[in-house]
Amino acid sequence: MIKTVKDVDLKGKRIIMRVDFNVPMKDGVVQDDTRIMAALPTIKYILEQNPRSLVLMSHLGDPKKDVKKAQEKAEKAGKTWTDADAEKFINGKNRMKPVVEYFASKLGKPVTFLPDALGQKAAIDALPEGAVAMLENVRFHKEETSKDAAERDVMAKELATYGDIFVNDAFGTAHRDQASTASIAKFMPVESVGGFLMEKEVKYIQPMVTNPEKPMTAIIGGAKVSSKIAVLESLMKNASTLIVGGGMAYTFLKAQGHSIGKSLVEDDFLDTAKDLLAKAEKAGVKILLPVDHVGGAEFADKDPVAVDAVDLPDNLMGMDVGPKTVALYKDAILASKSIVWNGPVGVFEFENFAKGTEAVARLVAEATSKGAMTVVGGGDSVAAVNKFNLADKMSHVSTGGGASLEFLEGKTLPGIAILAQK
Repeated sequence: MIKTVKDVDLKGKRIIMRVDFNVPMKDGVVQDDTRIMAALPTIKYILEQNPRSLVLMSHLGDPKKDVKKAQEKAEKAGKTWTDADAEKFINGKNRMKPVVEYFASKLGKPVTFLPDALGQKAAIDALPEGAVAMLENVRFHKEETSKDAAERDVMAKELATYGDIFVNDAFGTAHRDQASTASIAKFMPVESVGGFLMEKEVKYIQPMVTNPEKPMTAIIGGAKVSSKIAVLESLMKNASTLIVGGGMAYTFLKAQGHSIGKSLVEDDFLDTAKDLLAKAEKAGVKILLPVDHVGGAEFADKDPVAVDAVDLPDNLMGMDVGPKTVALYKDAILASKSIVWNGPVGVFEFENFAKGTEAVARLVAEATSKGAMTVVGGGDSVAAVNKFNLADKMSHVSTGGGASLEFLEGKTLPGIAILAQK
């Protein structure tokens, strides 16, 4: 297990802490504060230990990439794009100042905004005893995300001068090898530790990959097989059942020789799907694919058609699973001691095609109430449990999208690898 802020003496120390305040912004206003609220327990704990200072850092989008996208969108719509437009866009989307103000209101104490991520040592040294400050978005510096370790090290070395102890509580970026998430640890005088959020993610996700209580069911959904191959292979080692749903299920069904109508399919991955099915059979792992569907003639929230068979007619695309499939899910989920859920089993954003995903969410919640250990990871399945107001009925809902997926794939995450172990 990783060492956390509770395992080190923070009194009188300067703390430099990586948080994940990469929140959705619109015109300089925070749209969803989940990530900010998730970091508060660690921040409050640190402040209770009377440190000399606490300096927070995070990214907020990626200014260069975000501006490029916005410019392309504007030009596509026939609008002119000026430097003033770019500046206005960045101020509303990537500048940390409005986030700092919002965060200060939730923390209930002043937070000093530092206008850059670099060159802030003198300002930090001048902070009053016990003060909290936050750096500008670390991604305004190309070194933060550089592929060249030496370039990242230049930035990391300077960030390391801002504190005596580095705390990483940004699980959402733990899979990124960047200056503020991993490189910084090399230049700290003492070992680095995790915050409570990082501790909780490791505590719940790691056992699902290494040693879950059996039987285990993994529910893997989403649009594409290509993005979920590694997680399917990783979880197959411990799972007795793999539920494959969502758009990716149709590539598997086609690989088995079924007609899938106009459903989403990745023809380049048909052999991969066949290979995964063969591996599962050899390992004695049951793969549950849809046996009935709710189809639509087009990708829109209208005219659902029940298809009471595995094969879909040529004029329909599969948009959700049908009741017979849900009944199979029920048997598997309620018989499990451990459950991982990553990705929806239908287009749950559309009300007409949300029933399957809602049923999965309710079944996982029911299994949790009966003592199963349940982990929901990945952006869309998290959005689904939130939509159906079931987040508090799961053992753990992960805050990281890509990070949870890579963790479930069994990969070593750089932002966790740099933390001391106990």
